[in-house]
Amino acid sequence: MTDSPAIAAPPAPVQPRAHWTPARQRIFLHCLVETGSVARAARAAGMSRSSAHRLRVRLAGTPFDRTWDHALTVHAERLADPFAADAAGGAPTQPAGGVPVAEVARL
Repeated sequence: MTDSPAIAAPPAPVQPRAHWTPARQRIFLHCLVETGSVARAARAAGMSRSSAHRLRVRLAGTPFDRTWDHALTVHAERLADPFAADAAGGAPTQPAGGVPVAEVARL
């Protein structure tokens, strides 16, 4: 008898890797303002918390990095006083549950 070569199973299909597209970055930043949670914001964008932090390191000093800081600041201010007057227009801001359209556009 001859030894027949082992038949290798076909390789498992490779799942496409998710990338931080501009749309995912906007979703992330919007959710970061609302929740103040990197993990929740990353999950909403379909990404992981660790990949969000890696992206921030890679984009240090860019508008994304600065907007991340701003989003956390806005969230903290809302928690401190959710009905404080908006510095830009004097109108009350929405509580942490919603982000005014004008504020999202500034992000």
